[in-house]
Amino acid sequence: MSRLVTLFTGQWADLPLEKLAPMAADFGYQGLELACWGDHFEVDKAIDDPNYVVEKRALLDRYDLECHAISNHLAGQGVCDRIDERHQAILPPRLWGDGKPQGVNARCVEEMKNTARAAQKFGVSVVNGFTGSSIWPLLYSFPPVPESMVEEGFGFFAEQWNPILDVFDECGVRFGLEVHPTEIAFDIYTAERALQAVGRREAFGFNFDPSHLMWQGVDPVEFIRAFPDRQYHVHIKDAIVTLGGRQGILASHLNFGDPRRGWDFRSPGRGGVNFEEIIRALNVIGYQGPLSVEWEDSGMDREHGAREAAEFVKRLDFAPSDVAFDAAMAEQGGA
Repeated sequence: MSRLVTLFTGQWADLPLEKLAPMAADFGYQGLELACWGDHFEVDKAIDDPNYVVEKRALLDRYDLECHAISNHLAGQGVCDRIDERHQAILPPRLWGDGKPQGVNARCVEEMKNTARAAQKFGVSVVNGFTGSSIWPLLYSFPPVPESMVEEGFGFFAEQWNPILDVFDECGVRFGLEVHPTEIAFDIYTAERALQAVGRREAFGFNFDPSHLMWQGVDPVEFIRAFPDRQYHVHIKDAIVTLGGRQGILASHLNFGDPRRGWDFRSPGRGGVNFEEIIRALNVIGYQGPLSVEWEDSGMDREHGAREAAEFVKRLDFAPSDVAFDAAMAEQGGA
């Protein structure tokens, strides 16, 4: 079993897909996980233009690139977040509108429904993304946070996402939440609670990304073991913890790339994630989908890093054994 090695295009959306696709093929990738921003995969055009998905597939085919997932993190973030001026920077004008929070939330709900429809037209069965969270600002319980406020946040998540997931069910598409700080689920306990909030419906699962778990102190392998039937897609992404006595894990209001931070993202294989154990855990649960590199490293040239990451993942991946290693000895002894 050799899983497809793909590149998530979200961090490359400054480049048109026509330019990125041949670059990715040259780097050694076998496919792309298309982001729904830039011109990589435009949901409104996929819905309105009958030729759009055909032309997009033809572009990928020219470079022998497959696509098994699209990702709409930015619109997903707007579904449950408490909307403020930051969201204008990540949402297109048609979703931002006049910026009134309730309207932004509602437009993002419709965009995620249309993302499922666009995925169906494009022939992919997984949409990855974020959910947003109305209760992330309540993470530290001071002033004291009553449980009712947390329950209300998970209830709002279910209220917003169940109608979206109804459309996913209609389209035969599944949603993979990238468990992540600022989302309704950011560790194992909150992921379990999110599943319960939507009735454990099959349309809702996870886009496994070890980097966001590792720096929080959550074992990524334990996340796989906790939800073996919900790992709908996998990101290969690394991070490193660099606590030096002056900073904490909350990153001190210092942006990515600042060497004073307590943690940061790294190119795969150059951080603290134990990818060996992750591959073994994925083999145990029978995951056969893509291994998609989400490349982020503020200290490395991205073209160098993306090429190196493709080679790293190909060396990393291996199929599970279909026979016990000592089976030959057992047979010999019984002869």
